[in-house]
Amino acid sequence: MAISLDGKLVVAISSRALFDFEEENKVFEDGDDRKYMALQLGRLETPANEGVAFALVRKLLAFNTAEQHRVEVVILSRNDPVSGLRIFRSVDMAKLDVERGVFTRGRSPYRYLRSLNANLFLSANEADVRDALMAGFPAARVYPESARAAKMHPEEVRIAFDGDAVLFSDEAERVFQNNGLTAFVRHEHERAATPLPPGPFKPLLQALHSLQSAGADAPMKIRTALVTARGAPTHERAIRTLMNWNIEIDEAMFLGGLDKGDFLKEFEPDFFFDDQTGHCESAARVSPTGRVITDSTN
Repeated sequence: MAISLDGKLVVAISSRALFDFEEENKVFEDGDDRKYMALQLGRLETPANEGVAFALVRKLLAFNTAEQHRVEVVILSRNDPVSGLRIFRSVDMAKLDVERGVFTRGRSPYRYLRSLNANLFLSANEADVRDALMAGFPAARVYPESARAAKMHPEEVRIAFDGDAVLFSDEAERVFQNNGLTAFVRHEHERAATPLPPGPFKPLLQALHSLQSAGADAPMKIRTALVTARGAPTHERAIRTLMNWNIEIDEAMFLGGLDKGDFLKEFEPDFFFDDQTGHCESAARVSPTGRVITDSTN
């Protein structure tokens, strides 16, 4: 019988998101792939340092038990197959249960997301993230320089999401961008009972919700948070939308424009997703962060 990834939470991740390859990447970006291959091969026995998404991957893999394999992590990388040797050697040294990888030697790897039925794609390459989002997959450009995840919650995966243009569509965001705050508040207040259209990260939130429900016997739990610039009265539409989706979140922060970084520092997420550059830069100072790149935001 053929092996299938159906029904699993599938995370596709680039080598730079999983490991700290920033030094090596400078050689890669110089365009001399032979020199890059030689560098990685020469460091084959040197384990790579943890990257920005390492802690998230380790925790998600902890949902797998001898009886049930619920999470699959796949390396999806622009690296060449030879450089992939060091990546998998570092995976082995870190004792991560990752056995699958796709290496495309400089070409965008996003087209393989459909074959993987991926629920999330994390990459440091902005073009690849844009392509993945356009193809309908939850994807974010990681900030490799982000602060690393706190180690105070070893038995809990903590993930925080922005609302508009991330969990929800950018419908309301466009109203704000085009007509200002007053129009945005009026628009959302008038439509409080009308669910927002889904955004690019609804499928991930749904998959996490399913994983949490199915993995009651797993040694790891999930805690989610909505961290949004919305405030009252625009909070109501966001809450009612989640209720309409039959998805529960654990914490909701309606900050009314306050800096998100201070609140994320207290929540201590393993990852935070936002579409606004300013929010991402603030968040990256205190937690692993990924930007959801959309045409309507900056």
